[in-house]
Amino acid sequence: MRAGVKKYQQAFQAEQGNKDEKLREELILKYAPLVKNIAERMAIRLPPNICKEELVGPGIMGLFDAIEKFDSSRQIKFQTYANLRIKGAILDELRKMDMISRSIRKNIHRIENAMRSLELKLGREPEDFEIAEEMGVDIDSYYKMTMKAQGAGLLSLDEIMPDGTTPKLSRQVSDTLSPFDKLKIKESKKIISKALSKLSKKEQLVMSLYYYDELTLKEIAKVLDLTESRISQIHSKIIIKLRIKLKSYYKD
Repeated sequence: MRAGVKKYQQAFQAEQGNKDEKLREELILKYAPLVKNIAERMAIRLPPNICKEELVGPGIMGLFDAIEKFDSSRQIKFQTYANLRIKGAILDELRKMDMISRSIRKNIHRIENAMRSLELKLGREPEDFEIAEEMGVDIDSYYKMTMKAQGAGLLSLDEIMPDGTTPKLSRQVSDTLSPFDKLKIKESKKIISKALSKLSKKEQLVMSLYYYDELTLKEIAKVLDLTESRISQIHSKIIIKLRIKLKSYYKD
């Protein structure tokens, strides 16, 4: 794989910027299955109105970007680099689509505020019924809100930085990150890691199966013998918890 990319780079340099279109097409075709695989995995986590086909196009652009900018002298595998570039390109496209409605964003903020307020009052993590009561809604309405927030999962942690200069977490392979940007990313990872360590065993298992083993919500539900809707609620609540931790850190 690296040899193929290196061959492209050599041809690119030899022609002094006149890219070999045939070689480019060969590489795109060779690694296109990687784009399809990533698009399929991400589509599973999105609302039904977003289809896989809409993600493949920007994913291909991310792949092309990876081929053009990959430096074989760096201690990183091309597939790792391409994975991040492809995912970053798809996330950028999803932001442009504004896939999360204003009402869903508003409800996410309402849940965040209720959870934060209750943690201060109670000195512990609030239960679901307590959050619903704080919001002035019944428990079923609260669960519906958290389920609708599921589609925000991919973008939530990537958009919570309050200052416009903070680097997006999906762009960790950027070639232009400043030392300050790198420090912020490092600190964000520490905060997320600490927050994850405080989750219940069930919550940690859901996150591990979802993000590391890349199981679908339906598959996780079978593993834990719960309903898919319940797994969706658990996942959304975890994302909101992480948002609160990161927001609190960057506001301090």
